[in-house]
Amino acid sequence: MLLPMSSRNALFGLIILAALLLPGAASAQMVTFIKIIDGDSLLVEAGGRSMEVRLIGVDAPEFKQEYGLQAKEFSLKFCFGHKLRLEFDKELVDRYGRVLAYVHRGDKMLNREILEAGLAIAVRIKPNIRRYAAFKAAEQLAVGKKHGFWKQGGLRMTPAQWRKAHPQKRRD
Repeated sequence: MLLPMSSRNALFGLIILAALLLPGAASAQMVTFIKIIDGDSLLVEAGGRSMEVRLIGVDAPEFKQEYGLQAKEFSLKFCFGHKLRLEFDKELVDRYGRVLAYVHRGDKMLNREILEAGLAIAVRIKPNIRRYAAFKAAEQLAVGKKHGFWKQGGLRMTPAQWRKAHPQKRRD
C-alpha cells in the first residue's frame, strides 16, 4: 500500500531525524546551512542528507507578502556561512515532512531573533509550546520598539491569513 505523499514526506523526515539522533552521533544536532526557503524555513544538510527545517513558534510573512523579502533576508544573514545547531521539542516533524526546530547559531536563536526584529509573529502550536511565553515577550519587545513591520502597526494580514487568501498548491 502506498502512503499519501504528505505521509511519505513525514516518514522520510522521521527517518532522517532518527538517524541523526542515534547514540554515538556526536554532532547529531549540528547541521550545515544550505539555503533559506523563506523567513521561517530553511534547508540544511546533516549526515549527508538535506532536510527542510521549519522554525518552531514563529510565523514569518510569506515571500510575496509585505515584509516577506525582509524576513527571508534576515534569516539568510543569520544562517549564511555558519554551522547551526537544531534543538527539538515534543513533535519532531510536521505533516509536510519538515523537521521542526529551534535554530541556534552560537548563543543566538533564529526563532527569537526574527521575532525581536519585528519580522515574524509568535504562534502557539501544540505540542511544541515550551518557549511560547519567551517568544511572545520577544514579539512584544519588537512591538514596543517599533521594529520591522511593527513600525507600521503590524501586518495587514497575518501570514496564516495571507496563505488562506493566496492558496497555492504545496509541493509534496
